[in-house]
Amino acid sequence: MEADRADQETASVDLRRDGAAALEWAASYLERVGDLPVLPSVSPGDVRARLPDAPPERAEPFSDVLRDLDEVLLDGVTHWQSPRFFAYFATTGSEPGILAELLIAALNNVGFLWRTSPALAELEEVALSWLAQLLGLPREWHGHIEDTASTVTLAALCAAREATGRRVVVASEQAHSSVDKACRILGLELRKAPTDGELRLRPEALELSDACALVATVGTTSSAAVDPVPAMADGCERAGVWLHVDAAYAGSAWSCEELRWSVVGVERADSLVVNPHKWLFVPMDCSAFWCARPDDLRNAFSLVPEYLRVSEEVASLSEYGPALGRRFRALKLWAVLRCLGAEGIRARIREAVRLADLFASWVREEPGWELLSRNFSLAVFRLDGDDVRNEQLLERANATGEIFISHTRLHDRYWLRLAVGSARTTEEDVCRAWEVLRECAR
Repeated sequence: MEADRADQETASVDLRRDGAAALEWAASYLERVGDLPVLPSVSPGDVRARLPDAPPERAEPFSDVLRDLDEVLLDGVTHWQSPRFFAYFATTGSEPGILAELLIAALNNVGFLWRTSPALAELEEVALSWLAQLLGLPREWHGHIEDTASTVTLAALCAAREATGRRVVVASEQAHSSVDKACRILGLELRKAPTDGELRLRPEALELSDACALVATVGTTSSAAVDPVPAMADGCERAGVWLHVDAAYAGSAWSCEELRWSVVGVERADSLVVNPHKWLFVPMDCSAFWCARPDDLRNAFSLVPEYLRVSEEVASLSEYGPALGRRFRALKLWAVLRCLGAEGIRARIREAVRLADLFASWVREEPGWELLSRNFSLAVFRLDGDDVRNEQLLERANATGEIFISHTRLHDRYWLRLAVGSARTTEEDVCRAWEVLRECAR
């Protein structure tokens, strides 16, 4: 009777039949995502109101899931895969990464020890070594994968606190909010350092005598500004301070020789984060964490209870960060690196930079508009007039559904941001974004 019940519960899904349907749905979605409104027009609660309050008593076929994905959920999806998604830092879940996600779910490994999945642990080491070589980073650094840069920042600052015994963190006033959150979680004091006219940290204004860590940002969230890492590294060496470099977005650009000017000094860092799920075409979530002081990292996090003790003389990756269980994320990074190759990755990075530069040139040449900066694949700009006018412009442009851009506040003014990151974005998409903005401005 129990067997009959189990059969009934699983009979509604056939992996080959329904898997083929799901794969067809995914392929079709990627083909038509450019025709869908980038930003949904729903109000808070609209999607939930269309869903049942309670789970079904009896098993339902997977075809019903796909039906409701089309008829209910898709209306409330913000299409990060759209070629006209220009907000925040655009991402791409590339085809090899998407397929690898299916394999990751099928294997369903939980790699909290080496023996719970030797392939997971060792492929993660290989994939991070490959990525370090692609980006021109020191090959001797310890590397592993976390879910997001927020987790990496938390781990790095925790290790810095334990290694130095101090409780002050210094970061630029343009540093990512994850630094603020990590300090709040860890009970650390955060001291913000001023920036110059180009929104880079001013190293001459640093006071590090009581600090455990200094955070340098290569590619700030608001404007993709690059802090002066060499000068910051000098200060850290003099004061015995941990240097953490946040290159979550811009670090991917180091795959291109002409963009490696921003990596200068990073080889002197104690820790570094780069997000392959931002601009290296790996599906969310995949955040690369390198550390030049792995023993300090392990001292901060290694905790092995009796039920996890084993005979192998090998350190598990869970001993280098806050999480115990870990997904087989390395499989999708490895698949993307193999299936795109270094040449394919560089070509996509260069095209994104070219398109952002092209957009910036249009803004620069158009009367009535102001360009603040074009760094990497991010353009920061505004329409002449007050902040209200620019805020209204952003709302009107996003309401068209044709594009999605975001904003920031710099130099006490409201600015618009257009970030090119999707591998599916073409010159036609960027041109249409400029047309939409000009039409809405009128």
